[in-house]
Amino acid sequence: MKKPSLRCLINRTLTALSLLPLSLMALEPNDSPIVIAHRGASGYLPEHTLAAYTLAHSQGADYIEQDLVLTRDGHLICLHDLHLDPTTNVETVFPERKRKDGHWYAIDFTLAEIKTLSVHERLRQRFPQSTQILSVPTFIEAVQLIQGLNQSTGRTAGIYPELKQAKFHRQEDQPIEAPFLAALQALGYFKKTDEIYIQSFEFDALKNIRALTDVPYRLIYLINGSDETARKMTGTHLSSIGGVVQGIGPSKSLFSKIPDLVSRAHMNGLKVHPYTFRADEGFPNGSHESFELELKQFILSYKADGLFTDFPDQVRAALNDLF
Repeated sequence: MKKPSLRCLINRTLTALSLLPLSLMALEPNDSPIVIAHRGASGYLPEHTLAAYTLAHSQGADYIEQDLVLTRDGHLICLHDLHLDPTTNVETVFPERKRKDGHWYAIDFTLAEIKTLSVHERLRQRFPQSTQILSVPTFIEAVQLIQGLNQSTGRTAGIYPELKQAKFHRQEDQPIEAPFLAALQALGYFKKTDEIYIQSFEFDALKNIRALTDVPYRLIYLINGSDETARKMTGTHLSSIGGVVQGIGPSKSLFSKIPDLVSRAHMNGLKVHPYTFRADEGFPNGSHESFELELKQFILSYKADGLFTDFPDQVRAALNDLF
């Protein structure tokens, strides 16, 4: 008799989970993972815009992410890339300002210049790319918006900034860590209990944050899903990074290689916030049911502490059903 494939076994397990009564599947309320709005509610509106952040707040996100880079005059702006061209009309407004590699770098422009640009959707299947009515916000603007919504709605959402390409900024003689910490102080984030996580793919950047401030901010080390990364995820390695950070943000693809990643991390005092959950990702059977099953797998089987998602409302709805 032919043994079923691993994919087949996973699919059977997910199907079985979906058929369990909610009373049997539900965990304790305190075990409910947090919902992290990836670039805002980016499944519905252009990423890293004030509109996307506002929608994420209204959809029940616990934390809202801001990717950060510096302008030429030292302002922190919310942008996923070092480059402006993937999500703005910079090619039209400043056609002569691209570098030799064909990209327009945010660090080559002043904030005033960037404020003349319009933002468009990155992905064709989402918000109409021809609609360009939004702009690039500063980090200060983004956080003040979220703080204002917290006050006016009575529902608190935290912030989850990421320092993008800290090494690149150092090479450009504009280290990003110090101005970032100055901005946090100006925005009123002084305590460990403040609703903030700070993330980076560069461990040196997180160590620099630790060295530059006495505030015990919660730091998250982002990691990819490569085989090399999987080999590193030993107890010894997790223990060593635990001396600097409070959690890891792994690619969700890493869990197919290390299904017990959360338990390994928890043994070393680390939270686990995998990325990125997208309802329109293109699942094998093309149905929304596949997205729901994926969420159940990461919530109930892998027991993730938080989920980065482009669709905060759908993840919130799934959690409401389970808890």
